[in-house]
Amino acid sequence: MRKILILLVIVLTSNLTEAQFLKEKSINAQIGYGLSVPYNSINEIVDSGFFAQGELVLKVASWLELRPYAGFILTSSNGKDINNNPTNEKAESKAFLLGGKARVCAPIPWIAPYVEIGIGTSIGKFETLTAFDNIDKSGIIYHIPFSLGLELGKNNNVDLAFTYYFQPSVKQYVGAFTVGLTFPMNNKK
Repeated sequence: MRKILILLVIVLTSNLTEAQFLKEKSINAQIGYGLSVPYNSINEIVDSGFFAQGELVLKVASWLELRPYAGFILTSSNGKDINNNPTNEKAESKAFLLGGKARVCAPIPWIAPYVEIGIGTSIGKFETLTAFDNIDKSGIIYHIPFSLGLELGKNNNVDLAFTYYFQPSVKQYVGAFTVGLTFPMNNKK
């Protein structure tokens, strides 16, 4: 856990350095329909909620970006499975998300597919209740972010994505279908 925190601090403070390898900087804001799903479930449950996130976009090349991020997800159970049958199973998260990821993108104008992966931490309250797991935890856990999406528009400044955060220590993953906008920052030259 200590190594993860050190890596996280390095990634988050990397924007303070004026490295020559950065081509441009921008801010990305995302909002979306959040969800949380247990790793093991009998009743196939998906709990829903809200997701929002901000990212500092550090473009290294036309196809590679480093993205420190901060966001949050709030999900809660409605007591039903995906077939609308009552269930006691649930996977709830109320957490602040913090970390860094890398995006590999096809450098195509108007529609550019991408994939992201990284490492981060979730800070909050997590509950996973299934026939296999009974976890009720508050505090700091690590997560692994993974996203698939499309950058849209002439300058690829709108993105649509499926974003997931795998949280092995609480045996659930959270995610969202997101819409994001990217705003360029003034670069001093």
